[in-house]
Amino acid sequence: MVIANYNYARYVGEAVESALALRWPDVEVVVVDDGSTDGSTGVLRQYEGRVLLLTGRNQGQRAAANRGFAATTGDVVIFLDSDDLLPPELPELLVAVWRPSVSKAQFRMQRIDAGGAPFRRPFPRWRPVPTPERVRHWVLQTSAQPTPPGSGNAYARWFLERIFPLDASIGDSADSGCLAAAPLHGDVVTLPEVVVGYRQHEANDSHLLTEDTRFAREVERARARWHFAHRSIGTPAPDVDDRPLFRSRELVQFRTAAARLTPGQRPLPGDGPGRLVLDVLRSPVHPGPEPWPARLAIAAWCLVVLAVPGRLVRPLLRLRWPGT
Repeated sequence: MVIANYNYARYVGEAVESALALRWPDVEVVVVDDGSTDGSTGVLRQYEGRVLLLTGRNQGQRAAANRGFAATTGDVVIFLDSDDLLPPELPELLVAVWRPSVSKAQFRMQRIDAGGAPFRRPFPRWRPVPTPERVRHWVLQTSAQPTPPGSGNAYARWFLERIFPLDASIGDSADSGCLAAAPLHGDVVTLPEVVVGYRQHEANDSHLLTEDTRFAREVERARARWHFAHRSIGTPAPDVDDRPLFRSRELVQFRTAAARLTPGQRPLPGDGPGRLVLDVLRSPVHPGPEPWPARLAIAAWCLVVLAVPGRLVRPLLRLRWPGT
């Protein structure tokens, strides 16, 4: 278990408690405090002797994850966000599905507010629950997969040793490279009965509409993850095929938003207005977990956003990403 913390004194104690409460005889908890200035270290000192606490200057989440993973010894590693919560039965459920070919196990997440109260439905919804073969097929064809973010995943050590330390090409996020590469190295198994507490509050970096450039940046990050994943399996950089990125239904929505908010930016090389419209029209037929009504709704939304006057673009984006 690796918990990277930066200025989450209000929440990190609960995260550590949830890790220590896991029902398993040998739970290793490594906490990396990344130069917090809000009293986090005072909270964490209470757990010395029960966790390995590493402190230092602020270097960012990716560097903290690299440092934390290097200090672990376990065969299964979870990168628990310092404001999230794990259910105590998680190890027992992991053991029931784990096998040597598993690179990652993934679980659903329940949004909780700053006070810990749940809201909305757990996600991803997974209808039906995907097999490892289907996840790999979707990724190879479209670069996309229905995956939860960081705390909703447990990784095999043998897989992480192939990709760590994470390099700067994927940015500062600790989970993006792991999520992108896992299906290319092994089996991704899905445990729909597990629900992790995913805290959403004012300090989250999840508000897409805070900056006009955010959508273009998300597309750039997706391409960086895609190239990182392929480098991790030995694909030379010039040989990485970007075509699956153009088939992603998630990215076609980001590309649509970016085309209206920042029309001068083209985060995917070779992209442009004509290709975007063609990709929107083709998007329903590409493989993926979405049912046909959802695929058609995505295509229709993109076409409307591309066609409406500028004053209507933001209301349509807020309709698609409420609460951002």
